[in-house]
Amino acid sequence: MGWFLPEMQPVPHRQTRATAAYAAPFLVFVGLMALERYLGLDPLWAYPLRLAAVAGTLAAFSRSLLRLRAARPAASIGMGCAVFAVWVAPDLLFHYRHHWLFENPLTGAAAGSLPAALRHSLGFLALRIAGSALVVPVIEELFWRGWLMRWLLDRDWQKVPLGTYRAASFWLIAVLFASEHGPYWEVGLAAGVMYNWWLVRTKSLEDCILAHAVTNALLGIYVVAAGQWQYWP
Repeated sequence: MGWFLPEMQPVPHRQTRATAAYAAPFLVFVGLMALERYLGLDPLWAYPLRLAAVAGTLAAFSRSLLRLRAARPAASIGMGCAVFAVWVAPDLLFHYRHHWLFENPLTGAAAGSLPAALRHSLGFLALRIAGSALVVPVIEELFWRGWLMRWLLDRDWQKVPLGTYRAASFWLIAVLFASEHGPYWEVGLAAGVMYNWWLVRTKSLEDCILAHAVTNALLGIYVVAAGQWQYWP
């Protein structure tokens, strides 16, 4: 396994701070989301507080990383549109989402968690789309492809250039990204592969963030316009 797992060596202080910059916002987001579900908190106020906490974490730890200047903006927008098409096309064309491979005790069911009252709240829906398009892509790309994809190659991950391709880390990140999306794991896997490939191709995390932002913005608009709430777990 030495060819894959990073060597376990003492981590210098600068490395710890750099890791926090890439990982802390995502961990705060996921941790608060889990807490909200466990406690059954009302998303009307819990979701804005979660976004505020993540924004504060980004400001405290990740401010220097938020340049957000894509090298290939037009192509990245196109990539985001392609991932959106991959995300919704299977359900539109084949209607297989309720097969046991996608709805089971491990993955859960494709069902929206947003209360019916909030589905008619324009303010909350606008905030939810904005959070999905402007916050989630930043924290996920920093964590998955900015940090973990490199950390899997070397514990001193900062010396690994962005977009370095190794099959094991490439596919493990794609699988982990898929697992994050529950009953949509198969389109999550496809999206993970596409975003990974885009990073390898562009060597630019900003381009991946832009592509991811376009995907999430289109998906959010589609959810609200078509009433497809199951895409918002």
